[in-house]
Amino acid sequence: MQLQFNKVYHLYNRSNNRELLFKKKENYRYFLRKFKVRFVDYLSVYAYCLMPTHFHFLIRVETKEIDELRKQIGTHLSSYTKAINKAFDRNGSLFQQHTKAQLVDDQNYLLTLISYIHQNPVRARLVNNLKEWRYSSYLDLAGYRKGSLVDHSIIDRYFSSKEEYREFSKRRVSFK
Repeated sequence: MQLQFNKVYHLYNRSNNRELLFKKKENYRYFLRKFKVRFVDYLSVYAYCLMPTHFHFLIRVETKEIDELRKQIGTHLSSYTKAINKAFDRNGSLFQQHTKAQLVDDQNYLLTLISYIHQNPVRARLVNNLKEWRYSSYLDLAGYRKGSLVDHSIIDRYFSSKEEYREFSKRRVSFK
């Protein structure tokens, strides 16, 4: 996985054989809580969405210790896999592959990705609207929740208000 200091990336991974990564609500919260603790010194999170079989994070690398960051990503997934294996009496890899990191070097692409990431649960028909999915950063960025994992400055940078961001998100949902 190629990562560079001060660059923005779309990180994503999925489960083996479409197995559920998050079998209970507590699993979603555990994954996010551990993610926040592990990566607070390494990156900023601009958007995220945890889906039953995969996850997306839009991040900015805030460290020059790239090897350590890559190691921490692997450790996070390995640690989560061990916790799930123990809790659900399973064994083996939970994730299909190594985490992918796609460079985001264009403003339009960045905004499209934020929308894409947040719309995953609607497109998958898990919910009817963005506000219903609790395991994404949409609620934080749109001002409905005060989560501390996501960097809210991304909205301030590209939108004049949370309301403008909400309207942008609604318009984008139509491409499902």
